[in-house]
Order: sequence, then structure tokens, then C-alpha cells
Amino acid sequence: MAKPRALILDLDGTLLSDVGEIHPHTRKSLHRISKSGVRVMVATGRSEQSAAPAVDDLGIPLPAVIYNGAAIWCPKNRTVIRERLIDSEHLDVILDFAHQEDLMPVVMCADTKRAFTARPQVLKFPLHDMKNIEVVSESDLRLDRPIRLSVFSERHENAAEFAEEIKKLHDADSYMTWFPLNLLPELRNSPLKVVDIQPACEGKKEALNYLEQEEEILPEEVVAIGDAPNDIPMVTEAGLGIAMGML
Repeated sequence: MAKPRALILDLDGTLLSDVGEIHPHTRKSLHRISKSGVRVMVATGRSEQSAAPAVDDLGIPLPAVIYNGAAIWCPKNRTVIRERLIDSEHLDVILDFAHQEDLMPVVMCADTKRAFTARPQVLKFPLHDMKNIEVVSESDLRLDRPIRLSVFSERHENAAEFAEEIKKLHDADSYMTWFPLNLLPELRNSPLKVVDIQPACEGKKEALNYLEQEEEILPEEVVAIGDAPNDIPMVTEAGLGIAMGML
């Protein structure tokens, strides 16, 4: 590949350890790389609230791609600088389905996360990316500027089949990801499956798009590192894509 001009890093399972920390040697190396002129950028499925501590700890304040590509957050001014929104009709259809099936929906927009569940005991499981969550009535879930709708299920055995059910509800163009929460080291005992619905985007490839549009750095000049299926869009399109393995 061409000489790298940028490095894109996933957070969970890549930059962060199983306990959610950046190793000091890793941080030092990334600062050295940054000082040499290579742009170091984070691309994550997390919200801005959940990503902020890790981005701040890294200490390299380049905008971060969040919500699996649906938004970009600037750590310097602490604001979402780009966002795509879920169609209101699409949101309503999935929320109605969640209520009928006794699932737990969580709607997110910049600075806000709202959940509804008829079974408060579900919340005893720590939910990844669920910092500052507010449990509200069904009507209060219909936010004006929704970036992501996550639906959690205790009854589905397979996350992919759960996602297929949701796909059939509406023909709106969207970007979906899904997984069992027990894939995350801190949630090994969780029985929940989650499907994340984001507005149409190119997933974490949006980090490559941002670098090309704002920094004039071509995809072939980028190294991208990730560890999960939601990293595939950026890893496969970068000049050098690296998939983390399990030891």
C-alpha cells in the first residue's frame, strides 16, 4: 500500500482491553504516530457519551465516527458534527413491534438515551453503551432526531434471526448490526440479544469517507483495525485492513 497517512481504530476488542482501558504502551505509540503526521481516528459502534471517556483517554482529538457510521463526534467542542436520522415511520413500526413482542427498545439521539421496558428486571444486566439511560413511557420514546434504535430480546436464541424479523417490518433503507451481548467480555452472563438500527450509511467506512472529504487522505493511504463484523466496511476498504484475533 501507499505510505500510511491515517490510522482508524475500533474501540472494543481493539484499542481497549477487556476492562475498557488503553494500555500505556499503546497510547504512547499512538501519540508518536500522531506526532509524525499520521492522523489517528476512532470508529466505534458506541454513542458519543460512551465513546467519550476512551477518546479523551487516548488524547488525540480528531473527530470520531460513532453509532457505526451514523454520526461523527468532535471531542474538542463536545458536539455531534454530522448525523443521519432514522425515518419517523420506520421508528414507529419497530417500536410498535417491540411493544407487541415484549422486547426492550432503546432510542438514542445526541446526548439522550431513552428506554422502555415492562420488566425492570431486564435492566439488572449491565447494557453496553447504555450510560445515562432514562427509562420512560412508550410515548416518550419517539424522539425528534433519532440516530439509533436498539432492540433487546431475552427470548431470541440467535441474533441474526432476530435481525431478520426486524428487517421484514419495513422497507426503509437502514444500516443494521446485531450480536449477542455475551460476546462482550464484561457481559459474559447476559442472555440478551441486540439489534441496532441506524439510518442508511456505509457503516464504519464513513471514517474513510470523512478522511477523504476533510483531510484529502485516500482510502488506500489508510490502515484500519477492528475485530468484529461491524468493522468489515472500513477494514475491507482501507489500503491495509487488520482484523484482530482471539488469543
